[in-house]
Amino acid sequence: MTMPAGMLFAAPEWPRLRLFRALRRRGYVRVGGRRRLPRGLGSALTLALFASVGLYGAFAGGHVDRFRAENGTLSDAVARAFGFGIKQVVISGLAELRPAEILEAAGISPNRSVLFIDPAEVRRNLEAVPMIREASVRKLYPNELAITITEREPFALWQRNGEVFVVAADGTVIDFLNDARYARLPLVVGDRANERSADYLELLDAAGSLRERVKAGSLIAGRRWNLILDNGLEVRLPESNPTAAVARLAELEESERILERDILVIDMRQSDRVVMRLGAEAAAARAEAAKKKPVASAKEADI
Repeated sequence: MTMPAGMLFAAPEWPRLRLFRALRRRGYVRVGGRRRLPRGLGSALTLALFASVGLYGAFAGGHVDRFRAENGTLSDAVARAFGFGIKQVVISGLAELRPAEILEAAGISPNRSVLFIDPAEVRRNLEAVPMIREASVRKLYPNELAITITEREPFALWQRNGEVFVVAADGTVIDFLNDARYARLPLVVGDRANERSADYLELLDAAGSLRERVKAGSLIAGRRWNLILDNGLEVRLPESNPTAAVARLAELEESERILERDILVIDMRQSDRVVMRLGAEAAAARAEAAKKKPVASAKEADI
């Protein structure tokens, strides 16, 4: 077949040629069996190398730690820049604890932001404090937190093995005694005395006017109490119906002023008598008087 004069032949564009051109336009082609990388990749890798070196230097030089100490995390710093910094914390339910103690336990500081605080985590931090029985935390956008706590009420002091603890009414140990504000609490001594502190308070109530003179209650063998008075006198109470014995002691003090005598121990474990052990001077005087009178001397007298 002959072509008319002057007509040009247009060869068809083969599929491979089209693919080659498409890949070359994208900057990724094969030439002579070698693969060419995308344009600009070398510059990007160079920038990444410098960035990595800069980050390593920041961590190694402590710059990141200083930034966090002064400004918090980067996310918190950015959130504060957009108005989500903590400007107010409303705390309710305080009785013995102080606001500063709550903020410290919760991990809340001016470097934190409302946006990135986890209320569940703050609640767990607060409830880890022995003094706090329950806590709730709410975020009030854009810049407030609301914290509500329920404290364990300090009920008594418990001395055991030379250490003194603050305990709740159910005997739960709240904390070591390291604060003078708890010194006013009743003091119980001995194994498991913390679990019986409510019984001791009943004895104090029965003491009436003598209550202020009772400084501690010592639980003996987990069964009965000894009262320690402010002058060092020891009152031994019976295992059964000790409140009646304490009430009787208050009556004797009112009528006989027995606590003003030189007495070391008052034993009330027997229901029909009160036995007193005299102090050294009183015992010596008693012995001297016994020499002049033919009666058996004793350091313990019944009244």
